[in-house]
Amino acid sequence: MIHPDTELRFISPEIGFGVVATKLIPKGTITWVFDSLDQIITPAELQALEPLQRAFVDKYSYRDHLGDYVLCADNARFVNHSFRSSCMSTAYNCELAVRDIQPGEELTDDYGYLNPTEPFDCVPEPGSNRTRVMPDDLLNFHQEWDAQLLDAFAQFNAVAQPLLPLLAAPERTQMQAVANGETKMESILSCYYPGDGL
Repeated sequence: MIHPDTELRFISPEIGFGVVATKLIPKGTITWVFDSLDQIITPAELQALEPLQRAFVDKYSYRDHLGDYVLCADNARFVNHSFRSSCMSTAYNCELAVRDIQPGEELTDDYGYLNPTEPFDCVPEPGSNRTRVMPDDLLNFHQEWDAQLLDAFAQFNAVAQPLLPLLAAPERTQMQAVANGETKMESILSCYYPGDGL
């Protein structure tokens, strides 16, 4: 489930729709949680779908560390890519804001940590020398992304967390222990799916 202080808006003809903050979402806020409304589709189940259904899943899902496709039930599936993303996946089945997200600003993910099945080119962005998302980006950038997550975790206890009750109990306990300095944060690298010959 996506953060409640968001809405779907048309961004541009090139980008289409995206998820935009309606209020300030501070750094360290959980912006998305995997919950019981989201659907997990195995590769075998994907292949059994009709072509139109497969195309929909390919477009709107991401792959988890097991190689399964996760199809979000709400507007989370419209979160767009950015090499300077405002949100970031964690090892705890949720995402954190890695900087303050201002009202009217898009919530974005770097698709490189969502296990894409093949490379794809992106529009160049100021502040990033990357122009292509690769299936092995997690192997190459996890240390940089971990540093951003650790910085966000430092704010976790100081901000409102409306999605925290939706997080499964084990992950909730682990995240709170990280935020309290009681345990080391698990690397985003644990989200990596090494299949498909990579």
